[in-house]
Amino acid sequence: MSSCTQLAQPSSWSSTCLLVNRKTDFFGESQVHTATAEGKDLAGASGLFHKTRENMELDSPPGRPAVSCKGSELYTQGRVFTFNTVEINVQPSVKVKNGAPMSIICHADISKSADFQLKHNFTIFKDGKLVFMAVSDKDDARYEVPMARSSDTGEYECTVEAGGKTKSSNSLHVWVTGMTKPILTAEKKEVLEGEVVKLRCELPEEVPPLYFYFRKIKMNSTPKEKYVFEAYKNYSEVEFSVEEGDNILQFDCFGKRHVQREFDSSEHSNKTLVTVREPFIKPTLSVKPSRNITEGDRIQLECSTVVARMRDIEIILQKNKTILNSVRDEKVLKYSAVATLEDSGEYLCKVEQGRASKSTKVNVVVSELFPKPTLAASMNKLDENRELTLSCSISGFQRAKFSVLRRNSNGDVLLETSRNLTMRVSVNDTGSYICKAEVKGIVKESKPIRINVYAPVSKPTLSVVSGLPEVVLGKPLQLICRSARGTPPITFKFYKGNVTKETVTNDTYATFLDENVGQNDKKGYKCDARNNHSSGVKTSNILNVTVVVPIRNASLGSIPYGEVEEGSETAFLCSVKEGSWPIHFRIFRKADRDVLVFEQSEHADRVMWRKGTMSRQDTGTYYCMASNRANVDVKSHPITISVILASWQKGVIVAFVLISIAGAVTLALWWFLCKKKKVLPWLLTRQVKNWQDSTMMETTIQDLTLRVLRWSTLKLKYQRLILTKRMQGHRDAT
Repeated sequence: MSSCTQLAQPSSWSSTCLLVNRKTDFFGESQVHTATAEGKDLAGASGLFHKTRENMELDSPPGRPAVSCKGSELYTQGRVFTFNTVEINVQPSVKVKNGAPMSIICHADISKSADFQLKHNFTIFKDGKLVFMAVSDKDDARYEVPMARSSDTGEYECTVEAGGKTKSSNSLHVWVTGMTKPILTAEKKEVLEGEVVKLRCELPEEVPPLYFYFRKIKMNSTPKEKYVFEAYKNYSEVEFSVEEGDNILQFDCFGKRHVQREFDSSEHSNKTLVTVREPFIKPTLSVKPSRNITEGDRIQLECSTVVARMRDIEIILQKNKTILNSVRDEKVLKYSAVATLEDSGEYLCKVEQGRASKSTKVNVVVSELFPKPTLAASMNKLDENRELTLSCSISGFQRAKFSVLRRNSNGDVLLETSRNLTMRVSVNDTGSYICKAEVKGIVKESKPIRINVYAPVSKPTLSVVSGLPEVVLGKPLQLICRSARGTPPITFKFYKGNVTKETVTNDTYATFLDENVGQNDKKGYKCDARNNHSSGVKTSNILNVTVVVPIRNASLGSIPYGEVEEGSETAFLCSVKEGSWPIHFRIFRKADRDVLVFEQSEHADRVMWRKGTMSRQDTGTYYCMASNRANVDVKSHPITISVILASWQKGVIVAFVLISIAGAVTLALWWFLCKKKKVLPWLLTRQVKNWQDSTMMETTIQDLTLRVLRWSTLKLKYQRLILTKRMQGHRDAT
């Protein structure tokens, strides 16, 4: 409900109309919200609106909100005022005990130019929310809280408006200490062991978030506590399990809340009493004939209990956490067995029903009837086809049933049903053996003994792992020594010459890596093998390993070198400075792509290739490559060969040029003389003479050509002679 009342004021005054709406909050309290409407002649409001926890009832016309409008005097000329301070206080103090009355007081200190009446609009806020509003001509207003609760804790601030001026106070923190007493209820007042107790703790007048603490209290024991945080509820629920030994239980609870980095706690709730009944009694466990018995005697255990209702009851018998027997929906469990030493220990009888569980323990001691047997062998390591004797005995005890067995992954194999066993062994008899002794149904076995039967090693074979008996200089040599026959472990020894290099123990083979192989190593390798057989050591044949020297510094030369006449013969010589034979030589000519022109393998460090007739197409750059079993190609520096014209070809060209020049001169002279008639006889005479001279010139040219051809032939023979001598020198050097 809201109301509006407007008081008549002089036209020179202004008024303010306050619209007051009341809204019910979370706790059923009234909250006030205001709106101010300014009229032409309204500048203030008068009247008193006092908000309490009681509902406000103000009259208003039907269908319209209630509005309270009071005239507020404005100062005329000469009426001046100012706010000095606005203060907020709390009584009795800023810390108020829960349930005690509390007053929030807002005071305005105002200075006036004259003694005139001034209306004040007071509003009080808690944590930024409006909780109180009043209009008064007094300097202060009071917000009364009859019973302070923890929800009233917060930051308070007041604002005063008068004559169009507004001023606010500083904030004031009010702490309502203490909390209301919680209420605890239990779902059941009587429960069985193994069931749960469901509890509910409520703080009816507190505001979340809250912390709830529940306690389970037993006589002569520390209370068990559970804690629950509730962010949105002022109550919480938990469950406590009822354990064995719980008879009469008490429960209580209390609450806490967080206030400015501190915790505020409530007092403890009422104590709730819960009675516990046993669903069954603690079981009894009996042992017959006695808790101290001897091996071979029959032991009987009986576990029993008394139950309130025979439903979902289970009895379990355990020894060292191993379940021996169990029954369901029965009151008695029985277990019987022939006692052995392993049956000594603690037995546990446990009865379970739902969550309830009770148990009883007893200790049983089983005395030894006879000691474990001992198995002895005539020898543990022996050659094949030798005789082995196994003997089984018990210290100080003769009356027993003996047997000798061999251990096997698929089960023990019975060899003899007496205390002694003699047999001739083979390699397949290697293994573990035991013996067993039986007295009064009690069977005991000895510790196993290991028997190793050895076949002699065969003569070992020594070889290179890579296959061929050779090694590239600078690389390691790996050897393998094998024995095709022989019982492992076998000890292998590697020798280089007569020096032991390495000893390896393995099953059938061993390897050795020699990383220090020299170019002039002439020592052979060998290995020997031996095992625990009495035949001794077997030695392999001597293995000689070839050291392959890689190719080094390949070079290419030619005769003649550089320029070669067309049609002549050229010899190419490819050689290496170092490398093991045979050596594979290849000569290439560079063109658009490298063309292989010669290829040959030689047991020498050089090779010569004779190119019979050189042509212009043979001009180019040549290089050679050499390789051997080291599988490394070595390339020479390139050489350039230029094919030029032969000498006789040059002579023919010269002769042709000279004849052409002579003919041209003769023709020019004839033409000149023909133009002179006076000298015609002379011309004819001269022509005859020219013909004779031309014949002589042709004869001279032919003679010159023959001389050039003879000279070229002599030069070619001379080059062949020089080349033959050089080849002979290379062969002699090799």
